[in-house]
Amino acid sequence: MDQYKIAVVVGSLRRDSFNRKLASAMARLGPLDFSFKQVQIGDLPLYNQDDDANPAESVKRLKAEIKAAQGLLFVTAEYNRSVPGVLKNAIDHVSRPYGQSAWTDKPAGVLGASVGAIGTSMAQQHLRNILAYLDVPTLGQPEAFIHAKEGLFDADGNIGEGSKKFLQSWMDRYVAWVKAHAAPSTLEWLLQHHEMAPSPGPLKSADQPWKKSAVVAEHG
Repeated sequence: MDQYKIAVVVGSLRRDSFNRKLASAMARLGPLDFSFKQVQIGDLPLYNQDDDANPAESVKRLKAEIKAAQGLLFVTAEYNRSVPGVLKNAIDHVSRPYGQSAWTDKPAGVLGASVGAIGTSMAQQHLRNILAYLDVPTLGQPEAFIHAKEGLFDADGNIGEGSKKFLQSWMDRYVAWVKAHAAPSTLEWLLQHHEMAPSPGPLKSADQPWKKSAVVAEHG
């Protein structure tokens, strides 16, 4: 794969969101074969199951962007010790109708920043629970509960020196995680290239080692 497309979902609509800045700065730590695109979630209607058969254009757009991505990056704020409503709404839309979720099997990373010392830890844990149910393989370590304080970003919006080493290591682990999960399995590769070997057929009795063992056992 020449290019890994990563859909970045920012769980905040605030104009000067720390997490939007963090998402942009983290993208600059990624390798050249990764491209990061922040998807829009602020224009989605509130999820209503009655609309499953005829979703809004904004819902169709988001779902198509998630389907086209090889990986996901969630950068979320924390409201009242949980995920922001706008993020949960986006997750619900992309997971529906039932059995047609676009999230399934997309490797993901989760991080977030807050002025609080525990840095969105509760929101991240709740988000991980949701992603686990949706069959989204999510990077477990290292966790990144980022305290948004002076020096987190430099004057150009990049990660500041005090946090750069840790967040670069986080990005390196995330990149490896995405590549490991986005790579097709051997069976999928063979099917794609039409090189499935012919079946050798059933083994004859003489070729089945467990039957040989049974014969030896019977005769002591």
